[in-house]
Formats: sequence, C-alpha cells, structure tokens
Amino acid sequence: MIGQVAVRRFPALTVSTPRTEVRQLTAADAAAAGEIFADKLTRRWLPLPDDSGPIDGLAWCTDLARQRRDSGEGDHYAVLRREDDQVVGSLWTRRTDWGARLTEISYAMAAHARGFGFAAEAVDAVAIALILEHGFQRVELRVAPGNLASRRVAEKAGFSYEGLLRNAGFVSGGRVDLELWSFVAADLR
Repeated sequence: MIGQVAVRRFPALTVSTPRTEVRQLTAADAAAAGEIFADKLTRRWLPLPDDSGPIDGLAWCTDLARQRRDSGEGDHYAVLRREDDQVVGSLWTRRTDWGARLTEISYAMAAHARGFGFAAEAVDAVAIALILEHGFQRVELRVAPGNLASRRVAEKAGFSYEGLLRNAGFVSGGRVDLELWSFVAADLR
C-alpha cells in the first residue's frame, strides 16, 4: 500500500455528565440545530459571511456530519439537557490531525440555554473522553477576541490559554485574531 494513506474514521462518541448528554446528531435533531444556527448571536461568532443564508439543520445533522465523520476530520454532536432530553446545543470537532492526535472543538448553544454552564460541561466531557477513550493528546478551542462567553467556557472546561493566532479566522464582521486554548493529556493528572 505504498502511496496510499488510510483514512481514519472519527470515533463514535457519547458522553454523559450530571446535567448533559452529548451524542451524535440525528435527523430528528434538525429543527433544533436549525434554530440554534439561525440565532443572531450565534451567527455573529460563526465563520460565515454576512450574506450567507441559513444553515440547513437537516444537512448539518445528517450529510455534513457523516461526511466529516467518514473523512476522519471530526463529527457533529447534540448537547442534550438530561432533565428533559431537549437539544440545547451543538458541538462539533474539526481540523483533526491523526498524526499529532489532536482535534478542535467548536460549539453553539440555544439562546434559552446560555449562561447555565451546559457548554462548559459538554466541552469538558468530550475533551476528556477524546483523550482517555480515544487516545487524543490535544484538544483545541479557538475563540474570537470579544466572545467573552466562549472564553468563559474554555476556562470553566479546564482549557489553558496559549496565545493569539493573528488574523487566523473570520466571523460575520470580517477577519479576526483567534485566541488559542488547549486541553492536553497532561491536564488530567
């Protein structure tokens, strides 16, 4: 198999915390995902141009998730509030580097679920599961300066601030620097 590279499929992942469950998205989650991504505050921080249309919730939960998972790039997840099994957020992994055993986590929360710690709880649980159960060595978060809620999520989830990636991303307002946060295997000791 000289010259061929085996594509690794992103691992199936389900994690539970006292208040949340994180699992792969399904077609039944499409309406909730569409609502989360249509929210004006969520769209402000997503890497989407101002004139982009709505994110198709069904495609996000099915075709796009499957493509990302099958390519080894990452996966798309639902964050459920355990008390009523309501989808309160979406979390996704991307930019996976299998040689370095690292991936990046991003997330968006429903407007009615913000400020209750669900994002930090889910991000922390996924990062720990990726390291302990799937052999990852590093999980990254990238936060646009000014997105104070995401900075708080990174801190509460146990990530360490590493520095500023200058002009490394974009949000609806244009090019931005990105804060780099990480959670590594050594953080579990």
